[in-house]
Amino acid sequence: MSYIVETKRLGMRPYHPDDAEPFLAMYNDPAVMRYLTGETTPSSVEEMRQRIVDYPDYKKHGFGRWSCILKETGQFIGFSGLKFLEDFHGEVDLGYRFFPKFWGQGIATESGIASLQYGFEVLKLKRIIGMAIPENKASIRVLEKCGMSFEKNDDYDGTDVVVYAIENQKCSVDRGPA
Repeated sequence: MSYIVETKRLGMRPYHPDDAEPFLAMYNDPAVMRYLTGETTPSSVEEMRQRIVDYPDYKKHGFGRWSCILKETGQFIGFSGLKFLEDFHGEVDLGYRFFPKFWGQGIATESGIASLQYGFEVLKLKRIIGMAIPENKASIRVLEKCGMSFEKNDDYDGTDVVVYAIENQKCSVDRGPA
């Protein structure tokens, strides 16, 4: 399976049904889900596989979140990428989620910067936002490291969030050999 985006450590590609098992494990990890609200955890690998198959964003908008694969091992370690938020002022959101064993290694920032580059250089977006629960200081720090600036406090789907934003500009990340 080919990657849409590569960084020094990551291959980023559309979700695939084979990602269902690690995706479900991520959904069942309380540390991963701590700051996430409004998401229902699939009850089985089959249900997760169906959610992946039914994921509409690639066809509907031409982009979506991507599975992140550690190139060194071929292991699924989480996801990152852009999502068009029809229910939030038509904004495009940078989002990411990784297994805890990969936290604190700069992977979320690396994948976030690569996603922003793709959004600006390939999709020609003018602006991208990122949202986090105010208590999620680590996620807020990732948004800041990606070059985003605090814009406002808001409500997303009944949850208080902070909104960070970045306008189309040059972002850089060491993608390494492609």
